Order: sequence, then structure tokens, then C-alpha cells
Amino acid sequence: MASSCSSASSSSLNITLSTTILLILFFAILPANGECDQSKYGEGCHDRSKAMKLKIIAISSILITSMVGVCLPLFSRAVPALQPDRDLFVVVKAFASGVILATGYMHVLPDSFDDLRSECLPEDPWHKFPFTTFIAMLAAIFTLMVDSFSISFFNKKIANSSAVEASDHNGTNQVKELQQFGHGHGHGHGHVQCQDSRQLLRYRVVAQVLEAGILVHSMVIGLSMGASDNPCTIRPLIAALCFHQFFEGMGLGGSILQAEYGLKVKAIMAFFFSSTTPFGIALGIGLSKVYSDSSPTSLIVEGVLNAVSAGLLNYMALVDLLAAEFMGPKLQKNLKLQGLSYIAVLLGAGGMALMAKWA
Repeated sequence: MASSCSSASSSSLNITLSTTILLILFFAILPANGECDQSKYGEGCHDRSKAMKLKIIAISSILITSMVGVCLPLFSRAVPALQPDRDLFVVVKAFASGVILATGYMHVLPDSFDDLRSECLPEDPWHKFPFTTFIAMLAAIFTLMVDSFSISFFNKKIANSSAVEASDHNGTNQVKELQQFGHGHGHGHGHVQCQDSRQLLRYRVVAQVLEAGILVHSMVIGLSMGASDNPCTIRPLIAALCFHQFFEGMGLGGSILQAEYGLKVKAIMAFFFSSTTPFGIALGIGLSKVYSDSSPTSLIVEGVLNAVSAGLLNYMALVDLLAAEFMGPKLQKNLKLQGLSYIAVLLGAGGMALMAKWA
């Protein structure tokens, strides 16, 4: 039963990573034809050499802060107060969930509006229909479908696996178990194991879908920064992205920790989260001759991807992170902890919303 859960999670993770790689390759071949005079980074401050220095600083600083953020929860086994069953972990995860929620609403969604309503795009159809919210809505519904169907599918596999194990076990130990403990104990033990497997599966689906949404947005913002020669915008963007990546990494790291992956899968997920934005910046630098953030093709692709990412992140933050935690037994039984967690959510969302002033 555990092995089927693990193999299912690994295959789902491979799909997530493959999709991310395809997106990277798709961005790499984007044409820059039909370029508009307007850039999303403005025209007032252009210095290629200074911008290059800042982009190199951005790659190293964002990589380090991302690694620290996502790895902190993963190494919490050494810090008892930060383990998943402790109150402090719940409060920290609530703060990070607030950061993820504000990322979707305050950063990714407005970016998509800017792209898909740019003056560089024709009036019809881009200015006559709210494509950003439409795509975000569809992405949220699609995320719900993936969430629901994957849980249903693997629940059946878990139930079938449990039935096979129970029938195999019946031939040898069930008589002894019934004699010693009674029928109720055997049934209860199997039920608890099944519940644990379902909860573990839920955590794994959440971790993978959440990472997929983060990687899409990280790729877009990294590529745009790498292609820009505007140091006046890049400088504050570095600080904002470091803050963003650190706390978003903590939220993702907490989900990965609860998913109880093996060391290899944890390392892969942490690596992809930490390296996607720096890799996007490096790719943007390399493609700066052919890539333009103001070409209609780039604006449409970035806008659509940002809208998809926004719908996915908003759904995950509200449904799978915040609602699941606040409606769960731990917070429902402890009003003080629930109040502290709400404060943490507001602080995380507020801090990330404030960052929208610079990023």
C-alpha cells in the first residue's frame, strides 16, 4: 500500500517536472517579432552593464534565499518545536500560506492583467474580454478536478491493496488476532492504516500541485528579469523576490515535509523550486537578443501562464492549505492557536501585498 502511494507520487512528480521543462523550452523559442515600443519595465532607466551586474547578484541571492526557505522545514526534525505536530509549525505554515495567497492575488494576477491588456496587443479581442480572470477561473476548476480525480483514483488503489493484504493476512494471523483482541481491533487497525494512507496521499498531491503553480510563475518572472536592461526596476525587484522566494519556499517546504517523501524526491523538489527563478534569469540573459518582453507573442504567453498560475495558487492557498488547516481538528479544538494562526496569515499576506509596491 505504501509502495503504491510512493510510485504514484513519483510518477506525478515526473509529469510536473516534465511540464516545467517543456515550458522552459517553449519560452526559449519564442519569437520577438512585432515588437512594441513599450516595455513592461519602462523606458526611463537603461544601462546594460549595470543591469547585468544586478542580474548576476539576483541569480545568487535568489538561489540562496530559495534554498534556505524551502530547506528550513525539511530540516525541522532537528528542531522539535518546528516538527509538523507542534503548534509553532502550524503558525509558521499559516504565515507561509498567507504569502502564497498574496502571491497569487497581488503579484501573479496583476502581472497577467498587465500582459493581456497591454497596449501592444490589438483591441479585439484582448481589450474586450477579461481573459485573465477567465483563464484563472478555468485553472482553479482544473486544479479541483486534478485534486479530486487523483484522490479518488488512488483511494481505490489503496482500498484494493488493503483488501489483498487483509485476505493474505487472514489465512495466517487473523484467527490468533481475533482470539486475543477480538474482531473490532483488527478492523480498527486496518481502518487507521487506510486513513493514514489517504491523508499522506492528500499531502503529496498538495505538495506537487503547489510546486507546479510556483514553478510556472517563477519561470515567467525570471525570464522577464533576465531579458530586462533596466537597473532601476531590477534593484528593488531583487529584494522583493528574495522575500517572496524565502517565505513561499517555507510554505512549499512544509507541504513537502508533511508528504513524507524520501530524501531523493525531497532533494529534487527543493532543487527545482530553488533553481527555477535563477535559471529563468540566466535564460533571459542568454535570449535577450531574440526575446522581448514587449512582443505580442511574449505578452500573450506570459499573460496566459501567469493567469493559470494565479488560479492554481489561489485555489491551493485557500482550499488545500488554509481551509484544510483551519477546518481541521487541531485548530478547531484550540481557539488560541486558531487566533495566532489567523494573525500569522494576515502578516504573511500583508507583507507579501506590501512587496507589490516594488515587484
